Amino acid sequence: MNSYERYIGMIKGQNVDIVPRIPILMHFAAKYINTSYENFAGDHSVMFQANKALVLDFGFDQLDIMSDPWRETTAFGGKIKYRQDTIPECIYHPLGDTRNLTSLDKPDTAASERLRSAILTIDDYKNFAWKKYSITGWVEGPIAEAADLRGVENFLLDICDDQTFSGELMDICTSVAIDFAAEQLRHGCDTIGIGDAIASQISARMYEKLVLPREKRLVKAIQDNGGLARLHICGNINHLLPAIATLNVDIIDCDWMVDMVQARKILGPDVTLTGNLDPVARIMRSTPQQIKRQFRHIYEQVGNPYMVNAGCEVPVGTPVENLKALCEPIPASI
Repeated sequence: MNSYERYIGMIKGQNVDIVPRIPILMHFAAKYINTSYENFAGDHSVMFQANKALVLDFGFDQLDIMSDPWRETTAFGGKIKYRQDTIPECIYHPLGDTRNLTSLDKPDTAASERLRSAILTIDDYKNFAWKKYSITGWVEGPIAEAADLRGVENFLLDICDDQTFSGELMDICTSVAIDFAAEQLRHGCDTIGIGDAIASQISARMYEKLVLPREKRLVKAIQDNGGLARLHICGNINHLLPAIATLNVDIIDCDWMVDMVQARKILGPDVTLTGNLDPVARIMRSTPQQIKRQFRHIYEQVGNPYMVNAGCEVPVGTPVENLKALCEPIPASI
């Protein structure tokens, strides 16, 4: 059984040999091949080489294109500054000082350097190991991208002060995410991750009213195009779980604050849970023995379908031995 078969099998409720491992590795990936984060985020061939090295050396089951939240933002007209040792910095938010939606550039995958780079990485993955590893693309979710375009503080005020504008902006962001996701699926991705991190910072009522309908539209479009939908909301989403249960996502990443037993109870037996050890305290600063024991404990609590993953990105300072422990096979239960 190869990694792709294992990954798809777990999601579909089939018998698999071991629990799939899908750690999020960005800065760690760059450092692992002795390159800068600037090169990793800005050069598709470097991202490919880093992730290729990781799956071969650590044996986990997925290739992805995650690097930073600014791809779509630059396609909308945003400006970023690459940095050597951390994610790029957005130095110009297209709507930072205006609510004029007509001022936004219209994103075009063929014309946008960063959207095109993502597609080229996917092409590299497909040529390397299509249907041998899962290939996951990424889009920004409705509220995350809206906050990227306006700036987080501005948009959090917007959703309180002007929900009509906020909704119109998120509708635009959702449409762009649907188009970008479809292009990634056409090039060989089996899964599209939806990064909607800022959603954890709003109330359940506001999430249900403003964000959930747009996420539902995005999830349905991904699935209608033949892809699996994976939701990634950083932080504490315990209060959002009842609403998320109506999204029909295939996979959900759970950060370390999330009660995994409650997540299983609320989301049901068909959603694949991933997570959820604290990436710093329980991965980077832990020991291999503790990491292996804790992941086995999570799996015993939630059962199938489940995939091994930290609560979020594995930090750059994580010892190699600790990542190896995260990736150590756990026999899958039947």
